[in-house]
Amino acid sequence: MALNLNEKKIIVSKINKISNIALSAVTADSQGVSVNKINQLRKSGRQIGVKMSIVRNTLLSLAIKNTSFECLKKKIKGSTFIAYSMTHPGSGARLFKEFSKENTHFKITGAAFEGKLLSIVEIDQLANMPTYEEAIIKLLFILKMSAAGKLIYTLSAIKKKKETA
Repeated sequence: MALNLNEKKIIVSKINKISNIALSAVTADSQGVSVNKINQLRKSGRQIGVKMSIVRNTLLSLAIKNTSFECLKKKIKGSTFIAYSMTHPGSGARLFKEFSKENTHFKITGAAFEGKLLSIVEIDQLANMPTYEEAIIKLLFILKMSAAGKLIYTLSAIKKKKETA
């Protein structure tokens, strides 16, 4: 079904607003993936603050113009599935990476972060970036382990002191 000019303007405006506040964006080719699986992916994305759209390349090119995601124009072909990470920069990349493992037809085509087009290796790094909560948990674990190590060291030093005395 063809879109009229007003509908196209609404789509471009909506995507542009999201592009101006998003932390990162990931694009993918979703040809050959069932609608049910795409709907499940969208549901998972909503739960973690990822906004997704399937947009024609011409509309997406207009929508990302003069945003930090303008570098993605090189990766846009045909109809593009784009995910914007709104709360954590790596959430969209992580979601797409996990989804592509289960769905062979789903291919990540590009990503942008802080105005830079990312390579495949950088997309993996972005996907593996810990969330704020994960980083806090790791920090607390390290502090706990270092405190436990210090305690064990102190106890062993006290034990050796008693043995030599």
